[in-house]
Amino acid sequence: MAPMSTETPTEPHGAASPAPSPSGALSRRDQILREAARLFAERGFHGVGVDEIGAAVGISGPGLYRHFAGKDAMLAELLVGISERLHEGGRMRLAEAVAADAPATEALDALIAGHIDFALNDRALITLHDRELDRLRDADRKRVRRLQREYVELWVSVVREVHPELDEAEARTAVHAVFGLLNSTPRLSRPAALPDQAVTAALLHRLARGAFAAGAVRNGTAPDGIRPD
Repeated sequence: MAPMSTETPTEPHGAASPAPSPSGALSRRDQILREAARLFAERGFHGVGVDEIGAAVGISGPGLYRHFAGKDAMLAELLVGISERLHEGGRMRLAEAVAADAPATEALDALIAGHIDFALNDRALITLHDRELDRLRDADRKRVRRLQREYVELWVSVVREVHPELDEAEARTAVHAVFGLLNSTPRLSRPAALPDQAVTAALLHRLARGAFAAGAVRNGTAPDGIRPD
């Protein structure tokens, strides 16, 4: 792989599906964010009141104002936070691949696996992003867009190493298409009707790798021997 920056990631703006504390419990702030994401995704930003979010975590609606200025602040922390988490997670995975002198295929697998983890565990945030991004104030919305562009470019650099047949525009289009595939998880059938998470993750991973390989087909044959139907 080509060398890339391994500087220390910046502190994230917010939390999304945060990791439990050593005791196994989420902080009150993280509980609020988790329930706000779920309720906003289910009923829309304007369909949920502060009192309902408070009830979901066992506190009064006014008690939420000790943690957040209001619903707008919760939405910003959720959407900016997940964009930061994806971007920094991608950078760390690529830095680890460089440090291990891993082939580009392994770096691409690491990026795919990280995004699948997000897509399976943060479905509410995918829905929230699709429906409510325009409700953010300009500064936060621009930050989300910038982080997303930088995240895409991390993928583009690796995809072009794995599939040099793709020019930059083709690789970028392929990355966006794969994101569309992986981010379709909220539209899948009821979770109980799906295979278990490990099986679903493996299937999504194969589909993503297959999509990149198919996009690299030239004159009927992909570099790894895959042929179109």
